[in-house]
Parts: sequence; structure tokens; C-alpha cells
Amino acid sequence: MTASHYNSNVRRFLLRPRLTALAIGALLAAASAARASEFSDDLSARRARVAERLGADTVLVLWSAPPRTYSLDIEYEYRQESNLYYLTGITQEDTILVLNGGQDRSRDVLFVKEQDPAKEHWYGRLLSTPEASARTGIQSVATTGQFDRFVDGLLSRHAVRRVALLLSGPDKRPEAGSAAARFVDRLRERFPAAPLVDATPILTDLRTVKTPYEQGLLVKGLAISSDAQRVGMRSAHPGAYEYEVKAAIEGAYRGQGATSWAYPSIVGSGPNATILHYQDGDRRMQAGELLLVDAAANYQYLAGDITRTYPVDGRFTDAQKAIYEIVLRAQDEALTVAHRGSSLAAIHDRTVVVIKAGLLALGLITDAEGDQYKMWYTHSSTHYIGIDVHDVGDRTRPLQPGMAFTIEPGIYIRQDALDALPKTPENLALIGRISPAVRRYLNIGVRVEDSFLLEDSGPRRLSASVPRTIAEIEAFMGKK
Repeated sequence: MTASHYNSNVRRFLLRPRLTALAIGALLAAASAARASEFSDDLSARRARVAERLGADTVLVLWSAPPRTYSLDIEYEYRQESNLYYLTGITQEDTILVLNGGQDRSRDVLFVKEQDPAKEHWYGRLLSTPEASARTGIQSVATTGQFDRFVDGLLSRHAVRRVALLLSGPDKRPEAGSAAARFVDRLRERFPAAPLVDATPILTDLRTVKTPYEQGLLVKGLAISSDAQRVGMRSAHPGAYEYEVKAAIEGAYRGQGATSWAYPSIVGSGPNATILHYQDGDRRMQAGELLLVDAAANYQYLAGDITRTYPVDGRFTDAQKAIYEIVLRAQDEALTVAHRGSSLAAIHDRTVVVIKAGLLALGLITDAEGDQYKMWYTHSSTHYIGIDVHDVGDRTRPLQPGMAFTIEPGIYIRQDALDALPKTPENLALIGRISPAVRRYLNIGVRVEDSFLLEDSGPRRLSASVPRTIAEIEAFMGKK
């Protein structure tokens, strides 16, 4: 049954006084099974598209990410390799996918870690082979210990067969020391004639356009992230610490079912708002300062991205307004070119035009034709989002429905931007002319970032519920 049918059924049955717990459990189980089937169907369709691009004479092999050590015997929280997750939905380590090119999906094989009750007592339960098959839609599932013998047999039956891997670097080899690199060494030794193919462009191309299933997860994840941003705004006030806002936001993620953050939360007040990837979060916020919050959730391996900048005490100063209005105008203008056939590069270029004009009007640069603006606008305003928050994709590729991306212009006024300039006569003259404006706007950092999904009707702002304009922010902060 569909989710909408499930919801209506629940409402109807809950009105019956004699509904048993067993009946409710059956409904919940049916809804969960429907969602699992939708996911496995989408995974199967993704693999079919990759297989078509590979061709019938090619086999793709992908490995899971290795665990990473935090310290001594403690590991970081495990994160699956993005391309393997894209094709299998498996989140546990020691997983391998063998995907055959062409149309016969029955020959695909998934290898998963063998179950071990003693280890599972310590580290958690592993998927059984039937469970892995049900989750992925792959018919043939074996244990990882059977992989070497299987591949040797597969290649031996085909005298000339291309092997597709994720290759990188100028020499087009897998990452040194990785399972893929060891596999290539063994392959070269036993089957020197087998040509290698780089599957990275195929997966990048397909991942850039989100499936309808992925789009639904992005919408849900950005709704959670938007709510968490509003929770953070309500927790900010003079005298509070940055980490209090961060904790409120990240607690809201987990409270609504998100896995974790999509990237380490950036919560910087006062001068810390001018640090792009500020991490410490231990400063006490003061009245009259801005707080820049760049934070979003990881929801079922889909990552959004939202940044809001707002006054700690709820009211923008005139200087803060002047900078904020330029950044907001840059985002609004960029949105006018975020349409089918445009590109991320074109969107960014539009923000540059607006920010140059704004900085010139405030006296923060003396020439809107050159690169002076880069002292204060120090990053690109666009990137794709998806399984990775800075997702794969060509920035010059024409936009089409199904693509998801951010627009995030920013201005950061820092004394060290002037101090770092080479002391040439031209730069000394520039510093003399703009120093009064720098003093007026010093330590103001503003970034406004939203996540968008391009639909047939145009870009949809997935983070629209988070206050964005000066009036919206001041009204929200005044009512918290």
C-alpha cells in the first residue's frame, strides 16, 4: 500500500475501540515493507542504468569504505562509500558489489560480511544474506570470504573482459593501499590482458540527477534541517554559548529521525562568523553581534545545506543590515538564472556581479572590474547536494530537473585580509582608501544559503521555512 493509503487506514482504524495491538503492528509492518520495497526498486533501477552505460562486456567492482580509527581501539562512526551506497543501500563495512554490464541483472552478486554472533554481541548485528538481498533487490548474495574465488572464476571464463573500478589521480589507479588497489595488483598478475575502465564518470553523471525516491528524501531531510535551524534561532541570545545553539540544532535532527549532521555544524558568533569552517563553538555570544549558523542533517544518506546569519539580540545594526542586504540580493539575483539549461557556474557568476556592486557602494573595494572583491567574497556560491553535501557533478553541466544544489553567497570583513596583501605601492594605496569602510564593517560575516531542487516548474527552495529576510528574522527573533 502507498504511504497515503497507510495514513488514512491508520486514522480510520484508530476510531475502532476494539482495534488490537496486533492489527496496529501489522499496519506498521506493511508500511515499513512498502518503503523498503520502494527503496530496493529504486536501487535496482540505478544499477540497471549503470549496467547499460558499462556495456555487456564489462564488470564493475565496488568496495565498501574501510573503518577509520579515532584513537587506540576507538573508531569513528562508520560512513559507507558513497557510490557503493548509491547502488546497494548497504551501510555496513566489508561489503563488495560485482555488477555485470548489460541487461541480465541476475548475474549481479553482493558480498557481505559473514555473521558472527560473538562479534555482533560487541558491535551490533550484521545483515544476513537474505536480509541483504531483500534490502538491495540483488538476487545473489554471498559472504565476503567467497569473493576472491568468485572473481577468479568469473574472469577465467572470459578471456577478454573489461573490469570497471573507481579510478582516480593522474595514473588512474585506485587509492593506494585500498582493497581496490590490492585487487588491481592481483588482477594484473593473473589476468594481465584484462583492461581497466574508470566507472567514476558514469556514477558521477547518474548521481547528479536525483531519482524521484532521492528527491523525496531530500525534501524530508531539508524539512528536518529547517526545523532544526529554527530551534537554533530560538536558543540564541546574549550570554549563551555557541555550543548551546549547536547542541539544540543537532538534538533536533535526532529527535526527528535524521541519522546525524550532514557535515560538522558551523556556529560562529562575532568575529567567528568570518571563519568559513569554524568548528570550536566555545565562544560566549554578545549583544550587538551576528551569529552565522551553517548546519543541516543527514537523512537516510541524503544531505542538504542551510546557512542563516542573524543578530544574537534579535535586531540588526545599520552596518550589519548593509552587508546582509547585499548578500540577500546576490542570492535573489542568482535565483533568476537557476533554470533549465543554466549551470552552477552561471549562478555563481551572477552573485559576483551583485556583490561587486555592493562592495563598491560601501567603499570596501575601489574597482568593480577586477578581483578586489575576492578579499571579502572568498568561496563559490554553488555546489550540488546529494549523498555527499558537496556532491559530485560538473559545475558547467546544463541544469535539468532532478538536480539539487545550493546558492550561498557570503561577505566576510576581516582585518587579516588587508594584512595579508603584499605591501606594494598599489596595495598600500588601496588599503588607505578602504580602511575607513573596513573599520565600519569589521568582523561582520554574513552568509545566506538555501538548498534547491530543480523541478519542471523551476527551482524549489527546500529550506524556505527558515526566516531569511531581515524583516522575517527580526520578527521571528522577537517572538521566540
